[in-house]
Formats: sequence, structure tokens, C-alpha cells
Amino acid sequence: MSFFALLVIALALSLDAMTVALAAGLRMRCTLRLMLRMAFAFGFFQFLMPVLGWFLGLSALRRIETMDHWVAFALLCLIGGKMIRDAWKGKEEEHGDPSRGWMLLALALATSLDALAVGVSLSVLEVNIWYAAGVIGAVCFTLTACALRLGGLAPRGGAWNKAAGCLGGLALMAIGVKILLDHGVFSAV
Repeated sequence: MSFFALLVIALALSLDAMTVALAAGLRMRCTLRLMLRMAFAFGFFQFLMPVLGWFLGLSALRRIETMDHWVAFALLCLIGGKMIRDAWKGKEEEHGDPSRGWMLLALALATSLDALAVGVSLSVLEVNIWYAAGVIGAVCFTLTACALRLGGLAPRGGAWNKAAGCLGGLALMAIGVKILLDHGVFSAV
């Protein structure tokens, strides 16, 4: 997998965390401590979940080798579709301090669940998971920190959340199609 493709996946996976960080930045004063705490939690979970998914995927690899590209495509399209659906639903974040305790843990986990399934896809593609997870975690950390800082300048309302969620979902689906293209699925037609 190319660095560019990995970067696109990392950006797409980080859009949920970035949206939550923007919302938090809109609601509260962003101190350096708050920024580092949220960025670290979100980045860490975005790093951890693909690793867990990768190990889960390795245990099933022998059973799905002949269909690996279809499995990766299906997982990425399902995740992308879920991101788009969630964006259109426009779920509001829970009230409270999103940078502390259980709320921070729940948000970090919720925004990284998609990365678990991506980790399964990466195991099918035999990607170096430590490198991939490091890139995903670093991108999420950076975008979360930037989004918190820019939260006061970001547009308010559901339009931004919908656009970010839809773009992230479409990017994951595009990576799924690229995987099929790389495996020559459409060349036989």
C-alpha cells in the first residue's frame, strides 16, 4: 500500500475525531493541557484499534485469501457507508466536558471503532501494521489538536459535520474501489 493511500485512510478515519474536536473547541476554552489530553487519547485509540483489527484479521487470513480484496472492499464500503449515514443523521454530541474521564474515553473509543475494521482490511493486504497504525495515530493526533484550536473559527451547525462525515465515508469507499482495481477485478470485464 502506498503512503498516499495510507494517508487518505488516516485522514478519513480521523474525520470523526476532528469533528468531535471542533465541537469541543466551539464549546470550551482550549488550553494546551486540554488540547494534548484530547489529541493523545484520540490518536492513541486510532493507533490501537487498527493493531487489534490486524491481529483479528490474521487469525482469519487463511480462510479468506482467495477473496481478500473483496473482504477489504466490503469492509471499507461498510465503514464508509456508516460514516455517511451517521453524518446525515446529524447526531449531537453528549453534553459535558469531553476532555475528561469517561466522556473522553467513550469519545476516543467511539471515534476509533471504524479503525478496528480497517485494521482487519490491512491484515488481508499484509500491510506493516506498526507503520500503518503509527501514521493513522499521528494524523489523528495532529488533526484533533488543530481542530480544537480552530474550533472557535469553524462554522457552527450541522452542515460542517455532515460534510466532514460524508467526505470521510466517500474517501474510505474510494480506497475500497482502488483495492479492487489493484487486484484487476475490473480488467476481466
